[in-house]
Amino acid sequence: MSKLALLGGTPVRSQKDLFPSYNTIGTEEEVAVQKILKTGNLSQFLGAWHSDFDGGPTVKEFEKLWAEKFQVAYATSVNSNTSGLFAAIGACEIQPGDEVIVSPYTMSASALAPMIYGGVPVFADIDNDSFCMDPDSIRSKITPLTKAILVVHIFGNVANMVEIMKIAKEFNLLVIEDCAQAPGATHNGVPVGLFGDIGVFSLNYHKHIHTGEGGVIVTNSSRLNDKIRLIRNHGENIVGPRGDSNLINHWGYNFRMTEIEAAIGIEQLKKLDILIEQRIKNVEIIESGLSQIEGLTMPSKDYMTKHVYYVHAIKYDTSKFENVHRNRFVEALKQELPSAYLRETAPLLGAGYVKPLYLQPLYQQRAHPCSFNCKSYSGIVDYSEGICPVAENMHFHTLLTHEFMRPGMQEQDIAHVVEAFIKVSDNISDLIVI
Repeated sequence: MSKLALLGGTPVRSQKDLFPSYNTIGTEEEVAVQKILKTGNLSQFLGAWHSDFDGGPTVKEFEKLWAEKFQVAYATSVNSNTSGLFAAIGACEIQPGDEVIVSPYTMSASALAPMIYGGVPVFADIDNDSFCMDPDSIRSKITPLTKAILVVHIFGNVANMVEIMKIAKEFNLLVIEDCAQAPGATHNGVPVGLFGDIGVFSLNYHKHIHTGEGGVIVTNSSRLNDKIRLIRNHGENIVGPRGDSNLINHWGYNFRMTEIEAAIGIEQLKKLDILIEQRIKNVEIIESGLSQIEGLTMPSKDYMTKHVYYVHAIKYDTSKFENVHRNRFVEALKQELPSAYLRETAPLLGAGYVKPLYLQPLYQQRAHPCSFNCKSYSGIVDYSEGICPVAENMHFHTLLTHEFMRPGMQEQDIAHVVEAFIKVSDNISDLIVI
């Protein structure tokens, strides 16, 4: 057996031999951008009751194509998934004192969104297999103050929306789906974003497809869509001329997408299906190679679910690796494999994902002027360690994630990844710290 690179041996792949970058931008996007630049019309929004309130022709075309692609009535472009979540929460009329059930194991904006309107995030635990929110935990967190559930389809997997929607119907709750990591994922043929009342997608640079920064909000409700568009574009200037009487959360922001971003988005959308299929194929190759390693459990999925693999999340069983902690295993693995072009400082694998959000200073120190500190809030919310034991165990002990299944990875690249996993597993006794 060759010596581990962590202990002075030769790595499976030189740290100078970087993996391919993940780049979905091509000549199609260049041509589309040049076309917009020649017009000089880089944005066409007006924050006033006007025909340009909904933006320019390219923005409108992109929204139309997105709605058609995902079989939804309305699609509204925004400048980020974060903005989309804020607009979605506002459209659901969340106000000070209202509780919204959120995931602890996701990007921070998914939990912060309710707080923008003075709402209170209540954390439900994740499922041990899918890593998405556990319906049983969601049910246990519902109180008379609960107004909505903000579901996250994490890592490209699909949350148990059948059960979650049953709960929502029983308690008359609105459901927002954060689909940032799962565009194109489906369950029983239904795309994520269409199970609940509102779905939000990301077009950030490291997602499946991107426009640099950007996002899209989808809904089948004309009422919610109208509210979303008011919030996107300075709605306080619009409600007067329109004669609106319901002004809840109708002050607006500037969450608008530019014509250039929309032009890129149109071309990127055309590539989504093939990029997803490449991810799925690469995962199948990796999982076949890792199947010989006892103690690594691959992501769960059923025949009705299409997982689109934003990352490949693997569970690590310490007891099968001579009680060597996952962090030590990942440390050794990183030394066998380099990073990627354009991301030299960002390793393509990690131990865990994000620290459970309620353990961040924002929640531990209750550092918000309203929300859980608001006089309008009559509930008691718990952000103590241990409230989501599955999420904590996954993050601190069990889960490892990697991006080696991204499109652009060649056969030899993936072979090196599998070889590195096997090498570290075969030499696990050398990692025991006495």
